[in-house]
Amino acid sequence: MKCTQYYPVLMTSDVAGTARFYQDNFRFKVVFEADWYMHLQSGEDDKVNLAVLDRNHETIPEAGRGRGAGGLLLNFEVEDVDAVFEAARANGLPILQELRDEAFGQRHFITRDPDGVLIDVIKPIPPSADFLKQFAPEALPA
Repeated sequence: MKCTQYYPVLMTSDVAGTARFYQDNFRFKVVFEADWYMHLQSGEDDKVNLAVLDRNHETIPEAGRGRGAGGLLLNFEVEDVDAVFEAARANGLPILQELRDEAFGQRHFITRDPDGVLIDVIKPIPPSADFLKQFAPEALPA
């Protein structure tokens, strides 16, 4: 299978509100808008996409209709995690995990969107020697 694009679709009861959250806090822009679906694209990189869908829309099979995006963690890898953290705090976003460095090679914090989807904002940092041994040779951090 040759995948031509990949992006998560968040099912919500408030399409406009959820889309606005990602626009206001993570610099997404709307590239398609209907009352039941919005396609968002990063204002900085058109390869970074996210969609928001009304959880009760008829295009969702009955078995999945009415559900939310529970159990989902979105990772946003950024250049300046400290600046994004300060902006998130200033905007009143819930900080579920404070900004910290991890031995496995991340400086990050975790917040959540209005539907409870967790958002892990990450800047890669050098991993500890123990974690460095766990990387495949082609995936070694630069």
